[in-house]
Amino acid sequence: MGKSRRSRKRIRKVPVELSSHHIRRKPHPMKIQLVVDADGCPVKDEVVKVAKRLDLSVIFVANRQMKIPQGPRCRLQVVAQLFDAADDWIAENCDDQTVVVTGDVPLASRCVAAGAEVVSPHGRIFDKESVGEALARRDLATHLRDLGLPTSGPAPFDQRDRSAFLQALDRVIQGVVRRLARTGT
Repeated sequence: MGKSRRSRKRIRKVPVELSSHHIRRKPHPMKIQLVVDADGCPVKDEVVKVAKRLDLSVIFVANRQMKIPQGPRCRLQVVAQLFDAADDWIAENCDDQTVVVTGDVPLASRCVAAGAEVVSPHGRIFDKESVGEALARRDLATHLRDLGLPTSGPAPFDQRDRSAFLQALDRVIQGVVRRLARTGT
């Protein structure tokens, strides 16, 4: 028979550092922070789960008050209700120790230029090459719409997208951890 809930040992959560081969205990939290373009982001809960597991801070950025998932190192940054104010705040406050979650391709381009790693809610990792391609595709679709030609919108968000996002986020965070370990920051 299984053990009752009361007889189970409590496991203390400690910050970890991901490596390509194993997980090591780490005495101090990582400097990596997650920044989420919160307006309309379908993976807020997933971001917080990953952040809790790795003891990372999360900043949700929006131009209005909103309910965000609860976490020990989660906060909401409310910016002015101006066009692209949230995007501007994110782009100005990211660096090589930041992982940004956004589906906004122009914002992704600005963040990549600032040295941040970027993951879309659909699990696409934006880097210098892929963000240029995505911008070109976006501009082409905008041009076709302006000409009155029908274009397809984004595909519906489903469980496969959540899974792809979690895998991509883990891969990006591992890469940042390895890079920071090599550079000693």
